[in-house]
Amino acid sequence: MTELALFGGPKTIARPFAKYNSIGREEAEAAKAVVESGMLSGFYGSWDSKFYGGEKVQQFEQNWAAFFGVGHAVTVNSATSGLIAAVGAIGVEPGDEVIVSPWTMSATATAIVVWNAIPVFADIEDQTFNLDPSSIDRNITLRTRAIVVTDIFGHAADMDAIMAIARKHNLKVIEDCAQAPAARYRGRYAGTIADIGVYSLNYHKHIHTGEGGVCVTDDAALAERMQLIRNHAEAVVGDKGVEDISNMIGFNLRMTEIEAAIGIEQLKKLRMLTDARIDQAARLDAGLSGLRGLRTPVVKKDCSHVYYVYPLVYDDEQTGVSREQVVKALRAEGVPASMGYLNLHLLPMYQKRIAHGRGGFPWSAPFYKGVVSYAKGICPVAEELQDRRYIGMSMCLYDYTEQDIDLIVSAFRKVWSNLDRLKQAA
Repeated sequence: MTELALFGGPKTIARPFAKYNSIGREEAEAAKAVVESGMLSGFYGSWDSKFYGGEKVQQFEQNWAAFFGVGHAVTVNSATSGLIAAVGAIGVEPGDEVIVSPWTMSATATAIVVWNAIPVFADIEDQTFNLDPSSIDRNITLRTRAIVVTDIFGHAADMDAIMAIARKHNLKVIEDCAQAPAARYRGRYAGTIADIGVYSLNYHKHIHTGEGGVCVTDDAALAERMQLIRNHAEAVVGDKGVEDISNMIGFNLRMTEIEAAIGIEQLKKLRMLTDARIDQAARLDAGLSGLRGLRTPVVKKDCSHVYYVYPLVYDDEQTGVSREQVVKALRAEGVPASMGYLNLHLLPMYQKRIAHGRGGFPWSAPFYKGVVSYAKGICPVAEELQDRRYIGMSMCLYDYTEQDIDLIVSAFRKVWSNLDRLKQAA
């Protein structure tokens, strides 16, 4: 048996993996053409024919809407901006409660606080790590206005069940699809099922424009509200004749022509790039099958997974070795493994209830009549996964070859063949 690298043996993966790069000649030429045109942004922050942006922005929006089969696409300068625009567009009021996952990027919940509403964290289920519909149902109160769902790691949430709950309680749903572009859910694209979907074009996603995002909806009124919030709404609503001016607060969340030009080319590659991740994950599934105490990713019936992250669940009771020790050994072999994920309700903002100013606003504001808990224990599944069971591997940081995947499998199997050695060293 070969000695673990952790204890001085040879490292399984001796060279660094190549960095993932989805940008090619087409994107470079598209960006160059925009630069040479001198028109780097086409937006006017007033009611004008150019209020909706330049030629490339509008073309990218049309292409995105056509690809995903939705009525409207609204580009923004980041998915964070998209979430802020989406929460404002659905009419959230100060003091409203919005249910959200503890397992997501922090901006998913912060976008709620921006509008002086209150995030309420529901628990996740331990197969896809998405919001558990039964936990959503238990957290609904008379103050609940909306649900923000995250399609975490590349697999859609249980959207049919979540939309049924939303319809029952007259709630709006926003789908954060930053990590799951082109993932399928029962014949539909993830991100297109909720009232609004939000995609990310941040640099380490499947496709990217450096920074950027796209919001989608079939509701023309919601699309208009997001367009207004994106582009100095308060200066536009009068001349445009907008009657509902609630949440029409001025932001500059606009995408540039350069980013849009790159996005047009990147969108053409989306299926190819996600298919590559699916193939890599299938190779990992086959290679890691049968390892004691290790569960490979679950893909629900009639769904696809696009593997922004390759998520594993580890059972230390079956192996007798802590997750920390196993991950330490995997990293020593060269595997880019990580432990746990953010449990947002345990971040200082929520523990101390400090956001706007120093006085606990919006939780302390007179307009909030509810009681919300952020104590450890409110999301037991998410917390146990974070504390003991979850192991992840990013699939969009590196451009893995088949040989790379085989080396990762070899490293896992080497660690598993040395579990007794790890147990003795603990």
